Amino acid sequence: MAHMMTRIKVEDYDVWKQMFDSDQFGVRKSAKGHRILRSVEDPNELSVSVEFSSTDDANAARERLLASGVLDRVTIKSGPAVAEEAETLVF
Repeated sequence: MAHMMTRIKVEDYDVWKQMFDSDQFGVRKSAKGHRILRSVEDPNELSVSVEFSSTDDANAARERLLASGVLDRVTIKSGPAVAEEAETLVF
């Protein structure tokens, strides 16, 4: 399992979410799912994790995201970075 992770700050979550959901550039076309976390202190600060079956799929999505230019519309806190799952623990 691989994830593409990005921390961003957006101007307006609702506007950003519509753009994210449209996936105009096919960034998530091979994704298995995603998770969006919003800061309690600033709901326009987000951590986004998109899950892929392989690091190759995640790296290809990262390249599509970077080439799309959509990150130019947000403040990037970190990422996009590709990471492999090391452990999951559920209680």
